[in-house]
Order: sequence, then C-alpha cells, then structure tokens
Amino acid sequence: MTYWNHHDMSGWDWFAMSIGSVLLWALLVTVAVLLIRNLSHTSQRPQPLGSPPPEQVLADRFAHGEIDEEEYRNRLAVLRTDGSRLTEH
Repeated sequence: MTYWNHHDMSGWDWFAMSIGSVLLWALLVTVAVLLIRNLSHTSQRPQPLGSPPPEQVLADRFAHGEIDEEEYRNRLAVLRTDGSRLTEH
C-alpha cells in the first residue's frame, strides 16, 4: 500500500482510523435503532386495566362542564385521528 508520506502508518493515523471506525459503527447502529423504533411505533398506547377509554374521560369532562363544546369536538377529533392535529390553547 502506498501512503502519502510513503511510509507505514504512524500512531496518529491508527488512532484516527480507529476513532473513525467507532464513530461509523455508532452512527450505523443509531440509524438502525431509530429506523426500527419508528417503523414499529404504534399510534395507540396500551391502556391500563380498569381505566376508562380516553373518549369516555373526555365525555365526562364535557358533561361536568369542565370543557366547552368546541374544545370537546376538537379534542375528540384529535383522539380519533393519529394525533398529528393538535389544538392550540
């Protein structure tokens, strides 16, 4: 192999190559983990046993007068979609 300095690799060259390899593998593993997490992500979270569904909690808050009709409808729409439509308060 021919190197720029026409000699064997020095200690700094080995060090730089080692760090570069570690960083490359760390980047590849991070991308793989993020990709797997993103693809396996479900929009619905598991609901604890014995707790009412979110729509029921929202209906109860509306029935008790804690929220008005507009807020109830907005929040219900968000619950029934993927959650990407958030309302401003």
